[in-house]
Amino acid sequence: MSSAIVVGSGPNGLSCAAILAKRGVEVTVIEAADRIGGGTRSSELTVPGLLHDECSATHPMAVTAPATLELELERYGLEWAWPEVDLAHPLDGGSGAAMLRSLEATAAGLGEGGARWRQIFGAPSKAYEPLTADIYHPLVHLPRHPLRLARFGLPAAAPATLLARALGTPEAAALFGGIAAHAYARLDRPLSSSIGMALTCAGHANGWPVAKGGSAAIAEAFARVIREHGGRIETGRRVRSLDELPAADAVVLDLAPRGVLELAGDRLPPRVARAYRRYKHGPAAFKLDLAVEGGVPWTYEPARRAGTVHVGGSFAEVALAEREIGRGRMPERPFLLVAQQYLADPQRSKGDLHPVWTYAHVPSGYTGNATEAILDQVERFAPGFRDRIVATSTRTPAEIEAANPNFVGGDILNGANTPLQMLLRPRVAAVPYRTGAPGIFICSAATPPGAGAHGINGFNAAEAVLRSF
Repeated sequence: MSSAIVVGSGPNGLSCAAILAKRGVEVTVIEAADRIGGGTRSSELTVPGLLHDECSATHPMAVTAPATLELELERYGLEWAWPEVDLAHPLDGGSGAAMLRSLEATAAGLGEGGARWRQIFGAPSKAYEPLTADIYHPLVHLPRHPLRLARFGLPAAAPATLLARALGTPEAAALFGGIAAHAYARLDRPLSSSIGMALTCAGHANGWPVAKGGSAAIAEAFARVIREHGGRIETGRRVRSLDELPAADAVVLDLAPRGVLELAGDRLPPRVARAYRRYKHGPAAFKLDLAVEGGVPWTYEPARRAGTVHVGGSFAEVALAEREIGRGRMPERPFLLVAQQYLADPQRSKGDLHPVWTYAHVPSGYTGNATEAILDQVERFAPGFRDRIVATSTRTPAEIEAANPNFVGGDILNGANTPLQMLLRPRVAAVPYRTGAPGIFICSAATPPGAGAHGINGFNAAEAVLRSF
């Protein structure tokens, strides 16, 4: 029987371990923290009884991720829940734009911009399932569906500013801009549309659901698979060197490249070590969780029913904020992600007191307090919001990194989405999950296809491990 040790229990480490265990490998997962999950932890952060996700919140790509499907995670307690409106983007004056799972309903709500929305996103959204065979893997590969990938890839390769302009209306442009801003990158550079394209198409194919009982339910489902197939999970054990580990046929590291260097630096080929040292991290998150009486009083009515709300104003404002944080400057009006998971999963609330999850995009290593900037931005589109706040909990970039060392400088994406790094992360390699050292692999969000609580990177790494056996 082959054996593997997985260091780190984020969604990719757990996904990798669960796939290996199911396919007959003897697996041990080792986690430094007292709880598994990494970016998929949930806690009562503000008021007892209110459940907040600590990092990841909504999961458009996780529903049909290969590990989710192969492992049948619903059999292990994972349930998805969808809000009435998947995504809303309010604008000044009470207007805005909303994305629903239905492409046609979304287009109908965008007025004159609806036809262009349908034209750009229609075909790749309908073909999303076969497209995943390509977009869930490294960008540089032999396509399995070249024509479909081209229909997706041509707009994805464009700067988001160009795609927003092609959509034709301020509402449609702002809606796409907020989605594209998930990349934490300048929106005027090549490939800055790619993450927006993927999330938009996933949203029309799968919706933007939440995990019932919090994102921690994703980690727990993976853990049940691992244990059912004889695997072990150890928590509260920090690995400082690979020499501490028992012998195994494979060691898989759910770590940022910096963490891989710390554990395995002397075993890596010099060219790989140099590449990992050059790996770039991006801007940070400043997280603010709130307990809100009666929910957020958004002026744009669909936002009151939306699981996710992007707060940043027009496309131009969002692009400016992303450009500023890329230059290391805190914008006066930062771009915010706001999640209202309780609308799909009411058990997270306590009566009429609701958990509201939000974070602002801020510069890497930001040491200020973004609380007032966040509250000002929400109040701008939801007058009276401040009066409804009962309790708050903040987490600075430094605290985010302390809780999860993979998030260097508060970078919750585990890597800057520069054009070159999006193409070749974490280094130039035919199989980026291999570290170049025999039996040592990397599976974190620093590998393709990038960040997200979907476990796709871990699945791909598990496949690489199995091929090596």
